[in-house]
Amino acid sequence: MESSNQSQVTSVYKQLLNAWNHQNARAMADLFADDGELIGFDGSQSVGQTEIFEHLAPIFEHHRTAAFVSKVKSVRFLSQDVTILRAIAGMVPPGQSDIDPNVNTHHTLVAQHIRGNWRIQLFQNTPAQYHGRPELVEQMTAELRQLL
Repeated sequence: MESSNQSQVTSVYKQLLNAWNHQNARAMADLFADDGELIGFDGSQSVGQTEIFEHLAPIFEHHRTAAFVSKVKSVRFLSQDVTILRAIAGMVPPGQSDIDPNVNTHHTLVAQHIRGNWRIQLFQNTPAQYHGRPELVEQMTAELRQLL
């Protein structure tokens, strides 16, 4: 059962990134619980599906966003209905074919099984700048480049 749930949670995460990569604010927001939270790369916070949609829609309307490339590092169950997924991600700017190491990030997703579906309670996108340790940025970028 846990393996099936792990696959389902990983699928929700991949759906989230796919929605971002296709600039689909509605699809992204719909993956969250009614009171789910999004914390963006810049620290901005949106709570609830409506606010998340209202935050993302103008971004997609006015900008060609970079596409995520990611690797799930772990999925850990806190209970049978709550899990934490941790991943690393890089971004490929529009019109380019390589990851921009300046915007590498750690993703943390907390999901809860609600009424038969996994919903995102928290998605946090934390910059992986590794101040003063450029070798760690290079290692992360090399790991992500293998996925291109």
